Amino acid sequence: MIYPTYRAARVWQRNRNVFLRLWKTEVGGIIAEPVVILTALGFGLGAYVEDINGKTYGEFVAPRIIASYAMFHAVFECTFSTYLRMETHRIFDGIIVTPVSVEDLVMGEIAWGATRSTLTATVILAFTYVLGMVSSPWALLIIPVSFIVGLMFASIAITVTALVPYLNSLNSFFTLFVTPMWFFSGVFFPLNQLPSPLPAMAWILPLTPAVHLIRGLAFGELDWTLLGSFMLMLVFLAFFLTLALRVMRTRLIK
Repeated sequence: MIYPTYRAARVWQRNRNVFLRLWKTEVGGIIAEPVVILTALGFGLGAYVEDINGKTYGEFVAPRIIASYAMFHAVFECTFSTYLRMETHRIFDGIIVTPVSVEDLVMGEIAWGATRSTLTATVILAFTYVLGMVSSPWALLIIPVSFIVGLMFASIAITVTALVPYLNSLNSFFTLFVTPMWFFSGVFFPLNQLPSPLPAMAWILPLTPAVHLIRGLAFGELDWTLLGSFMLMLVFLAFFLTLALRVMRTRLIK
């Protein structure tokens, strides 16, 4: 059975403590980078793009940037950072000789990845609110939703990290999966502008339901498709979390 435990919380706490000691080196990724890209797209490129469905391009892209960076922070944390803790610094070896199980360790890592997602999503949401790009009170639900987005992508990232033989192998994951998904999940343009059957195929990408759900909450456009997106995210989460626990156990217990 998969459930959070006290020992998993201690793994999460260990990563949080490291983050708090090194937070000055993380500010750029959490605040500066998403703010720069949102400003460039919203006010730079947006000046040359016509309104989309009655919204300026800045309003169109803002909630999608929130979803994207919730993904990026979970994925980066649970690929490169997790790999370094596992293989380079051998921290995982020291952890699993304590009463902490592999399942506790994986759950703690994934929970920390989701925390990073929530942190950056909250910062970007506040920035978009100040700029008037997001105004619906339903947008507050983006914060807990971003945690689910983080859990989903952290589980995917942990699965990949447990399978790759070398650190550099993770580059292929970003080149062949993360970057194409970023472009074809409805972040920068409506999916219905893609030729058939690509709009339907885009829903097999985990970022697509996250983008759709966060967009709907940002503008208060509530319908049953949002519930469908949320349920699809839970399916992705359940599948990859189970897989992550299995492959990481195989990797660590030799």
